[in-house]
Amino acid sequence: MRSILQRYIRHLWRFWPPFLFSGIRIERLDRDFRYARVRLKLRFWTANYVGTQFGGSLFSMTDPFYMLMLIKNLGPEYSIWDKSASISYVKPGRSDVLAEFTLSDDDLAAIVSALQTSDRLLWTRQIEIKDLEGEVVARVDKTVSIKKKNLSS
Repeated sequence: MRSILQRYIRHLWRFWPPFLFSGIRIERLDRDFRYARVRLKLRFWTANYVGTQFGGSLFSMTDPFYMLMLIKNLGPEYSIWDKSASISYVKPGRSDVLAEFTLSDDDLAAIVSALQTSDRLLWTRQIEIKDLEGEVVARVDKTVSIKKKNLSS
Protein backbone atom coordinates (compact mmCIF):
# COMPACT_ATOMS: atom_id res chain seq x y z
CA MET A 1 0.00 0.00 0.00
CA ARG A 2 2.79 2.42 0.87
CA SER A 3 4.47 2.05 -2.54
CA ILE A 4 1.15 2.68 -4.30
CA LEU A 5 0.69 5.86 -2.24
CA GLN A 6 4.24 6.98 -3.02
CA ARG A 7 3.66 6.35 -6.72
CA TYR A 8 0.50 8.43 -6.86
CA ILE A 9 1.04 11.04 -4.15
CA ARG A 10 1.85 13.76 -6.70
CA HIS A 11 -1.49 13.14 -8.40
CA LEU A 12 -3.45 12.76 -5.15
CA TRP A 13 -2.08 16.08 -3.90
CA ARG A 14 -3.88 17.82 -6.77
CA PHE A 15 -7.12 17.23 -4.89
CA TRP A 16 -5.89 18.59 -1.55
CA PRO A 17 -8.11 21.71 -1.16
CA PRO A 18 -5.30 24.27 -0.60
CA PHE A 19 -3.72 23.13 -3.88
CA LEU A 20 -6.86 22.32 -5.88
CA PHE A 21 -8.48 25.73 -5.53
CA SER A 22 -5.35 27.86 -5.78
CA GLY A 23 -3.77 26.53 -8.97
CA ILE A 24 -0.83 24.79 -7.25
CA ARG A 25 0.52 21.76 -9.12
CA ILE A 26 3.35 19.39 -8.29
CA GLU A 27 5.33 19.14 -11.51
CA ARG A 28 7.93 16.73 -10.19
CA LEU A 29 8.37 14.71 -7.03
CA ASP A 30 11.24 12.25 -7.15
CA ARG A 31 10.58 8.73 -5.90
CA ASP A 32 13.23 9.13 -3.20
CA PHE A 33 11.58 12.35 -1.96
CA ARG A 34 14.82 14.28 -2.40
CA TYR A 35 13.56 16.76 -5.00
CA ALA A 36 10.25 18.47 -5.76
CA ARG A 37 9.24 21.21 -8.17
CA VAL A 38 5.94 23.01 -7.67
CA ARG A 39 4.17 25.43 -10.02
CA LEU A 40 1.57 28.03 -9.10
CA LYS A 41 -0.46 28.89 -12.17
CA LEU A 42 -1.67 32.45 -12.60
CA ARG A 43 -5.35 32.35 -13.56
CA PHE A 44 -8.09 34.91 -13.19
CA TRP A 45 -9.61 32.96 -10.30
CA THR A 46 -6.27 32.67 -8.48
CA ALA A 47 -5.05 36.25 -8.95
CA ASN A 48 -5.39 39.00 -6.36
CA TYR A 49 -7.24 42.29 -6.85
CA VAL A 50 -4.45 43.81 -8.98
CA GLY A 51 -4.03 40.71 -11.17
CA THR A 52 -0.83 39.26 -9.72
CA GLN A 53 -0.14 36.10 -7.74
CA PHE A 54 -2.01 36.02 -4.43
CA GLY A 55 0.46 36.14 -1.54
CA GLY A 56 -1.32 33.42 0.42
CA SER A 57 -1.00 31.03 -2.51
CA LEU A 58 2.71 31.82 -2.84
CA PHE A 59 3.06 30.89 0.82
CA SER A 60 0.88 27.75 0.51
CA MET A 61 2.88 26.33 -2.38
CA THR A 62 5.86 25.91 -0.03
CA ASP A 63 4.02 24.45 2.94
CA PRO A 64 4.30 20.68 3.25
CA PHE A 65 7.31 19.74 1.17
CA TYR A 66 10.36 19.84 3.42
CA MET A 67 8.45 18.23 6.28
CA LEU A 68 7.28 15.39 4.02
CA MET A 69 10.70 14.97 2.40
CA LEU A 70 12.35 14.70 5.82
CA ILE A 71 9.74 12.24 7.11
CA LYS A 72 10.25 10.01 4.07
CA ASN A 73 14.06 10.16 4.26
CA LEU A 74 14.72 10.04 8.00
CA GLY A 75 12.09 7.42 8.79
CA PRO A 76 9.73 6.68 11.68
CA GLU A 77 12.34 7.05 14.43
CA TYR A 78 12.16 10.82 14.05
CA SER A 79 9.40 13.25 14.98
CA ILE A 80 9.21 15.95 12.31
CA TRP A 81 6.93 18.99 12.32
CA ASP A 82 6.78 22.32 10.57
CA LYS A 83 7.73 24.83 13.25
CA SER A 84 7.53 28.23 11.57
CA ALA A 85 7.65 30.05 8.27
CA SER A 86 7.92 33.60 7.03
CA ILE A 87 7.67 35.11 3.59
CA SER A 88 9.30 38.15 2.01
CA TYR A 89 7.75 39.46 -1.17
CA VAL A 90 10.38 40.68 -3.62
CA LYS A 91 8.28 41.67 -6.65
CA PRO A 92 4.78 41.00 -8.01
CA GLY A 93 4.26 37.62 -9.63
CA ARG A 94 2.86 38.41 -13.07
CA SER A 95 3.18 34.88 -14.50
CA ASP A 96 3.19 31.30 -13.30
CA VAL A 97 5.80 30.81 -10.58
CA LEU A 98 7.96 27.87 -9.54
CA ALA A 99 9.51 26.64 -6.29
CA GLU A 100 12.09 23.88 -5.97
CA PHE A 101 12.88 21.78 -2.92
CA THR A 102 16.10 19.77 -2.62
CA LEU A 103 17.32 17.47 0.13
CA SER A 104 20.91 16.24 -0.23
CA ASP A 105 22.91 13.44 1.38
CA ASP A 106 24.91 16.15 3.18
CA ASP A 107 21.68 17.67 4.58
CA LEU A 108 20.57 14.31 5.97
CA ALA A 109 24.00 13.48 7.39
CA ALA A 110 24.20 16.87 9.12
CA ILE A 111 20.74 16.39 10.65
CA VAL A 112 21.55 12.90 11.97
CA SER A 113 24.90 14.11 13.30
CA ALA A 114 23.38 17.14 15.06
CA LEU A 115 20.76 14.96 16.76
CA GLN A 116 23.43 12.75 18.31
CA THR A 117 24.40 15.62 20.61
CA SER A 118 21.07 17.45 20.91
CA ASP A 119 17.47 16.49 21.68
CA ARG A 120 15.99 18.67 18.97
CA LEU A 121 17.12 20.42 15.83
CA LEU A 122 15.45 23.44 14.27
CA TRP A 123 16.37 22.98 10.61
CA THR A 124 15.88 26.07 8.44
CA ARG A 125 15.84 26.33 4.68
CA GLN A 126 15.13 29.27 2.39
CA ILE A 127 12.94 28.64 -0.65
CA GLU A 128 13.04 31.04 -3.58
CA ILE A 129 9.85 31.36 -5.59
CA LYS A 130 10.74 32.39 -9.14
CA ASP A 131 8.78 33.59 -12.14
CA LEU A 132 9.13 32.01 -15.58
CA GLU A 133 12.10 34.27 -16.36
CA GLY A 134 13.93 32.97 -13.28
CA GLU A 135 13.54 36.19 -11.29
CA VAL A 136 12.80 35.88 -7.58
CA VAL A 137 9.23 36.85 -6.67
CA ALA A 138 9.35 35.83 -3.00
CA ARG A 139 11.55 34.10 -0.42
CA VAL A 140 10.13 31.78 2.21
CA ASP A 141 12.13 30.82 5.30
CA LYS A 142 10.88 27.45 6.61
CA THR A 143 11.87 26.01 9.96
CA VAL A 144 11.24 22.34 10.66
CA SER A 145 11.53 20.80 14.13
CA ILE A 146 13.26 17.41 14.13
CA LYS A 147 13.54 15.18 17.21
CA LYS A 148 14.78 11.63 17.63
CA LYS A 149 11.93 9.57 19.10
CA ASN A 150 12.50 7.65 22.31
CA LEU A 151 11.61 4.15 21.12
CA SER A 152 12.42 2.38 24.39
CA SER A 153 9.14 1.52 26.07
